[in-house]
Amino acid sequence: MKALVIHGKQDLRAQTWETPEPAADEVRVRIAWGGICGSDLHYYHEGANGAFVVREPLIPGHELSGTVDLDPAGELAPGTPVTFHPATFGECQPGLEQHPHLWPRGGYLGSASTTPHTQGGMSEYLVVKRSMIRTLPSTLPLKRAALTEPLAVALHGIRIAGGVEGKRVLVCGSGPIGLLVAAAALAKGASEVTATDVFEGPLARARALGVHATVRIGEAEPAAEAFDVALECSGVPASIDVAIRAVRRAGVIAQIGMMGAGAQPLELATLISKEIQLRGCFRFNDEVDEAIELLDRDARFDQVITHEIAADDAVEAFDVAKDAQVSGKVLVRLWPA
Repeated sequence: MKALVIHGKQDLRAQTWETPEPAADEVRVRIAWGGICGSDLHYYHEGANGAFVVREPLIPGHELSGTVDLDPAGELAPGTPVTFHPATFGECQPGLEQHPHLWPRGGYLGSASTTPHTQGGMSEYLVVKRSMIRTLPSTLPLKRAALTEPLAVALHGIRIAGGVEGKRVLVCGSGPIGLLVAAAALAKGASEVTATDVFEGPLARARALGVHATVRIGEAEPAAEAFDVALECSGVPASIDVAIRAVRRAGVIAQIGMMGAGAQPLELATLISKEIQLRGCFRFNDEVDEAIELLDRDARFDQVITHEIAADDAVEAFDVAKDAQVSGKVLVRLWPA
């Protein structure tokens, strides 16, 4: 089979790999679409995602959709449209029984956090445990279904925030995750959604989704204490400070954007005096199923996708995805049958 393989910093190659054979509890899927995630960008452009360094050839990709190719158990017919829950859960710890995504020593498709690396799905075929498979409604296009994983991240952030129905919501950062968060907040009944970014391109895309207002940071700032909830999607300390100032007293900030390791400079005195709750968000638990339902009934999510680029032009796709001004979600069309 053909596969996109990262060998190190800015070393991405289309190569021929052995087509994997599924075991009895596995399913082989022919991949149709793969979304480029922030972690994929780090692996390609920097050769590492935080502390996770590419030490051996790595197939990226965990935002995926495709069709069943082979199910040894015969439970899924060839051609069945599917997506994935890309995690394999680790070891349960006391107090974490209902939070398997937080169990230590788990794995994730397309990750260098494990050795050997956990290969992802930017390839013709991918073999996964049957428990990771999610079948798709016939009415959900495979292209839109590739948004399932990042939308699940957005929905998990909204859940951690305590929901958004009837609330004034600030979305900090209008990159691909921020756009999905904004669209999900609108779909889930927020009374007002305002989006921020430092670039006009992402803000224009947020307006196209139907947000009520946008704020270009550097030129303006959201009104102080004007929001019940902030969903912070950039992971930039200055943006978190904006959220601290913009959220009302006793409001909630859900920190969806990942930050770098080490100490971070934040306006914690303001957070403390306003009794704001700052809540961490990591990937997702079971929101992948809700994401599929939401994608099936709401075509607005198509607008988050700005580029569709063939796998043979993958280097271009990774370069475009790095440019926040011009791109939202970039999808790679894997080699068609």
